[in-house]
Amino acid sequence: MAGDYVDVPEDVVARVRALCLRLPDAYEEKAWAGVRWMVRKRTFAHVLGVEDGNPRAYARAAGTAGPVLVVTFRVQGPELEALRHVGHPFFVARWGRDVVGMVIDDGTDWDDLGDLLTESYCVMAPQKLVALVDRPDP
Repeated sequence: MAGDYVDVPEDVVARVRALCLRLPDAYEEKAWAGVRWMVRKRTFAHVLGVEDGNPRAYARAAGTAGPVLVVTFRVQGPELEALRHVGHPFFVARWGRDVVGMVIDDGTDWDDLGDLLTESYCVMAPQKLVALVDRPDP
């Protein structure tokens, strides 16, 4: 069934890759759909396409049958509450208490996405790696 999912365009993968692989010990792997970035076997970013309502969980969470590209990541604290209520391009995933998604389109602010992915990494990484990260100001 994974073959039914939308391939993520290489230019989008390359942009997300550049944001993720600058982080200590981060690595990339092909996911069941799309591509994910991990630290110590823990996913901190996942980009994939939604089309014709599939994958269903992502289509429901994003509120669209697609076609659309989305990235999911982890968020905690006040930023989580803010993103839960801001609306498009953000959406709350229905799995994990701190998983948020974002639609990637022509209006994507890649600097903001970089900050969000850095914070997601810091949620998932061990503290000794987090200490090496230059984090954005709150």
